[in-house]
Amino acid sequence: MSGPDRALAALAALAGLLGVAGSAAAAHTSGGETLRTAAQFLLFHAPAILTLTGFAAAGLTRGGPTRVAAAALVLGLTLFSGDLAMRVLAETPLFPMAAPTGGIVLIAAWLAVAVVACLPVRR
Repeated sequence: MSGPDRALAALAALAGLLGVAGSAAAAHTSGGETLRTAAQFLLFHAPAILTLTGFAAAGLTRGGPTRVAAAALVLGLTLFSGDLAMRVLAETPLFPMAAPTGGIVLIAAWLAVAVVACLPVRR
């Protein structure tokens, strides 16, 4: 597994970890519904990032575009879930428009995943 694949896999694991921690915190925090949403996004996307990383590492998809799509998911999650969590836990946004920007990045990332799935693999 290449360095970028290891980094993406580690970030996916971190997303899973933060999703579990966020879910637990949501049960005990005011604003729990917002934090729960952030945690769910992290938990839903962590396996997708791991899967894309595995596809790229195994040569099942084109490595470069697949890694870009996975990295875009990481960026979108950071902005979207990070902003929601900051609003609840620190009572301040990450930065203005962080969550909507992260949501748009996530949508674009999923479109990139669809494109990657359609690209023929070079042998």
